Amino acid sequence: MIKEIIVVEGKDDTTAIKRAVEAETIETGGSAINKDIIKRIKLAQQRRGVIVLTDPDHAGERIRKIITAQVPGCKHAFITQEAATSKGDIGVENASVETIREALANLRTDYESVESDITLEDLVAAGMIVHPQAASRRLAVGKILGIGYCNGKQFYNRCRMFQITRDEFAAAWRQLDKEEG
Repeated sequence: MIKEIIVVEGKDDTTAIKRAVEAETIETGGSAINKDIIKRIKLAQQRRGVIVLTDPDHAGERIRKIITAQVPGCKHAFITQEAATSKGDIGVENASVETIREALANLRTDYESVESDITLEDLVAAGMIVHPQAASRRLAVGKILGIGYCNGKQFYNRCRMFQITRDEFAAAWRQLDKEEG
C-alpha cells in the first residue's frame, strides 16, 4: 500500500488508481477546489504525505498550482497527454495500469526554497523557448525529466520548483538531441 494519499480530480481517477495500486485518494471534484478539500489535503500532508496526480490538461494544471501554493512539500506524479488520452478525452482515468505505476514510481517533490542553477538562457540554448519547435522540445524533455508538459514560463518554474540541476537538464537535452538526430 502506498503510504501517501493521492489527490485526483474525480471518481473515475480514483477507480483507475485503485486498479493500478493499493492507495487512498482525495478527490477534488474538478478544478473548483474548495476550502474543505484544501483542509483535507493539508491534514493528509501533515499525517501521511500527499501525491498530486491530476489530468495533464489546463484544469489539472490549475488544480496542481492551487495545491502547491497552499500545501507545500507535496509529491507530484505526472502522466503525459499521450498516455492519458482515449477517444479525444484527456484524463488519468484513461491511463493504463503500467502508466500509473510508472508515474507513481517517478515522483518529484516541490520545495519552498527554490534552489536550481538552471537559467532562462539555458532554456533558450536548449531550444525550450524562442525556438520553432520549443513546444515539442519541452514536451519531450518534460517527459524525460518526469515533470510533465507546460509552457516555457511554467517549464522554467517547474525546473526550479523540483530542483532540477543543470546536469540533469543537460542530460535530458542531450538525450532529446540523440533521439531527434
